[in-house]
Amino acid sequence: MAGSRGNGSISSTSCGGLSELSGGEPPHPRRLYGRKRGRPLRRGQQILVETLLPRLAIDLPRSGGIDLSRLFPDAPLSVWLEIGFGAGEHLTAQAEAHRDIGFIGCEVFENGIAKLLGQVEPRRLANIRLFTDDARLLIAALPPASIGRVFVLFPDPWPKARHHKRRIVSTETLDQLSRIMADDAELRLATDDQGYFAWMLERVANHPAFEWLARRPADWRGRPSDWPPTRYEQNARAAGRSALFLRARRIQRRGPHREA
Repeated sequence: MAGSRGNGSISSTSCGGLSELSGGEPPHPRRLYGRKRGRPLRRGQQILVETLLPRLAIDLPRSGGIDLSRLFPDAPLSVWLEIGFGAGEHLTAQAEAHRDIGFIGCEVFENGIAKLLGQVEPRRLANIRLFTDDARLLIAALPPASIGRVFVLFPDPWPKARHHKRRIVSTETLDQLSRIMADDAELRLATDDQGYFAWMLERVANHPAFEWLARRPADWRGRPSDWPPTRYEQNARAAGRSALFLRARRIQRRGPHREA
């Protein structure tokens, strides 16, 4: 990330996909897996990356946490987080449907970021901010109980057993999310890989901070009406694979940090 301009300030330079923590060595090396770039950006996309992204990019503070009250032009009712927004179809649809909510989208794939940027101004989405580095760095800087909803939709399943440690949905990630999510906040996960769904469900159902919300099979086989589709889901269905959906609630705390 570029150097901080204050807690949660809007960065004057775009993020470069670095995976190291600034200001010290992490206990274990962090690595980002998967592509960061695809085809060369078109001229219009490159202009958006150079001009619009700096206005939307979140710059991590050198010390302390992000001040969410400074991220958006108008104070939002709540802040929702999407980790790995792909081309941004879901994020932009949610932001357009909930203009009183602030949205933070995390993505490192340059082409996906550029596609999302192309939707921001035409749809007047002033309630979106972006983090283009390792989402774990952002999560570590967010205040406790500050996020009202989290989306992790169709992440890479890393199907080979030796790659399972790369999966973003893990007990460690759930520990981090449970800290930043407000009481009764919702966690939404989706995948088209049945093995990964079983992995997700096992970790969510056994985590003391989360309650799985499904009551019948239709609850994980069908997407709720307020859950916009993504091209990953459409591609999966076109290939004959079923999309699976998991919703969990952040269980209420007994101490401080009860509200977003």
